[in-house]
Amino acid sequence: MDHGESKVTVNFIQEIINQDKKTNKHNGRVHLRFPPEPNGYLHIGHAKSICLNFGLAAQNGGLCNLRFDDTNPSKEDVEYIDSIINDVRWLGFDWDDRLFYASDYFEKMYDYAVRLIKAGKAYVCDLSPEEIRKYRGTFKEPGRESPYRNRSVEENLDLFRRMRAGEFPDGSRVLRAKIDINSPNLNMRDPVLYRILRATHYRAEDKWCIYPMYDYAHPLEDYYEKITHSVCTLEFEDHRPLYDWVLNALNLPDPPQQIEFARLNLTNTVMSKRKLLKLVEEGYVVGWDDPRMPTIAGLRRRGFTPEAIRNFCERIGVAKTNSVVDVRFLEYCI
Repeated sequence: MDHGESKVTVNFIQEIINQDKKTNKHNGRVHLRFPPEPNGYLHIGHAKSICLNFGLAAQNGGLCNLRFDDTNPSKEDVEYIDSIINDVRWLGFDWDDRLFYASDYFEKMYDYAVRLIKAGKAYVCDLSPEEIRKYRGTFKEPGRESPYRNRSVEENLDLFRRMRAGEFPDGSRVLRAKIDINSPNLNMRDPVLYRILRATHYRAEDKWCIYPMYDYAHPLEDYYEKITHSVCTLEFEDHRPLYDWVLNALNLPDPPQQIEFARLNLTNTVMSKRKLLKLVEEGYVVGWDDPRMPTIAGLRRRGFTPEAIRNFCERIGVAKTNSVVDVRFLEYCI
């Protein structure tokens, strides 16, 4: 049964949606998405995002997609795809026929990158990752232009085509946005859009040896799926100008808007997928669904019900600032 009708209180995101409806922004549409990267099992923090996105969609007569943000082939696996699908369904939500994969958009993303190059808004850079970091500067130090920043459009197009063709080794060249190397926001100092990476993709296999970076891919994924409100956690707030830049630089009509909320932090609980993966790989737990793990699969084995987790997510609410919730409140919601 679809529990998308879970109660969603009037929070600041709902207020934004209400205002957008009043002004007929997006022609009154409300379309959200839950976009996990398939590089681990979902945990209780993801449950909050699932309940929020699907709940807001249902409350506003809208839609919510399930999308796998699979642009990093070195860390992703079909096992995680299956577990995520199972967890979202177990929580009581349904995406109907709106299951998407970022990897299905690779060709479109490449074409849009070519458009940016032709418009003089992107260039191929030969600096190493370490050199790019040095040239970018710091919060206190201005950036320096890459010596490759003013290559001709023709040269950039040729090099980018050859990057795709596999003519260059991993890490030797990247495609960068041409924005503002002295921006106070470090994310806007000519960020990397594409990198060379030879890794077999679990779906695309070996078709690609260049992969889009998250900050380039994500706004385009939202645009392709006609998302109106792209809800993400607070650590992406400084990335929003780049999200908007990608959409505006391509002159895309009716662009989605990014809205950030505070992620869930629990006392005495590890909420990092990277650290949870380490616990699994080094044998500290018997698997992602170990009852000691804060994963949805682990909570399920511990005896939590979908109703209890949805109740917890509804009761902790949605905020703009980070805070820590006592883990005993999660246990209370059983």
